[in-house]
This record gives sequence, structure tokens and C-alpha cells, in this order.
Amino acid sequence: MKLYDYFRSSAAYRVRIAIELKSLDVERIPVHLARGEHRLPEYLAKNPQGLAPALELDDGTIIIQSLAIIDYLDALAPRPLLTPKDPLLAAKARGVALAIACDIHPLNNRRVLDYLREKLGQDESGVDAWIHHWALKGGLEAVERLIEPGPFCFGAQPTIADVCLVPQLFAARRFATPLDALPKLLAVEAHCLAQPAFAAAEPSRQADAE
Repeated sequence: MKLYDYFRSSAAYRVRIAIELKSLDVERIPVHLARGEHRLPEYLAKNPQGLAPALELDDGTIIIQSLAIIDYLDALAPRPLLTPKDPLLAAKARGVALAIACDIHPLNNRRVLDYLREKLGQDESGVDAWIHHWALKGGLEAVERLIEPGPFCFGAQPTIADVCLVPQLFAARRFATPLDALPKLLAVEAHCLAQPAFAAAEPSRQADAE
């Protein structure tokens, strides 16, 4: 398998964590988003969305979207199972993962921020205000109340919630988002990053890191 990856992408970071947790052998192919490599015809032929990550299977099949890729990896290599078997616990973990992946992350990703700057004429203070508002209000502040640390987001084992949380906190820090009022999230993050799989997936440890 091949993962089309970008070291700074929080969505790709999620998939790297899942791969490391499952000890899968996956080739990493960097797609440099800041240089526009995701818009090149050869990449768009694989992923018409032009986003990272994308997973290419050995037969050439392409899977897009980080949560869909992680679902596939969970079925392929169910140890550890990132979406718990217990229906209620699975729903809670998936709810937090979706809150991050669908409600927080999209509003703060590169293409949205570029549109704010280039099309709507926002200066950096305006862009920062946008980032901080949407990352916190109804976002990470809600996730702080939803998780049930033990010491991962929902108990003693990592779930899809942890896989999404750690990259989102990384992204928040990139934009100097204040996180002091989120002690439960910070405690879960610290526990996660102490685990070898989470540490190996960190952006600074990737071959394409800058």
C-alpha cells in the first residue's frame, strides 16, 4: 500500500497514527500541499478532490478521506480496533472524531484560509481571529466536555477520537490558538504522545518535514 501524505496535514497525520498503531508496512509518498503538488494532473487522476491523504492499495484502488481510510485499516488490521466493538463507546468515539474532522478541521485548513486572504481580503489578524474562533467555540471547547479520559479519550485504549484529537491540537498550536482552558484534552494528548506509535507519526519526524 501507498499513502499519499503531507507531513503538516492533520488529516494525513491521523492516518499515520493509525498505521503506526497497527504496525502496517505502508510506503509514504509526499504530496507537498504548499507547493501545489496536490493540484498536478497526475495526482488529481488518483484523487479528484486534490486533497491529502489518499491510500493506494496494491491493485491500484484509491481510498480518499482520512476517516474512510482509517475504517478500511480497522477492517484490514483490527488490532488495535480504533472504533470500539461496544456500540455506545463506538458512537461516543466516532462523535468526537466527526466533530473534529467535519466541524473543526475544514474551517481551518489551507484552502479556506487562502480564500479568506486572497478573495475576501482578510489580513493576518482577521485570519487568526477566524482560526481561533472556529477551533475553540463549538469546537475544542465542546470536545473537552465530551471526552471521558481514562487516560485516552474514552478509556484505556486509543480510539478514533484520539487519532483525530492529537493532530487537531497540533494544528491549533501552529496558529497560536490558546489551549490553557482545555486541561482534559491536554492530558489526553500528553498521554498519547508518550506512546511510540503516536510519537512516530508526529510531523517533525516525517521524511518530508521542513
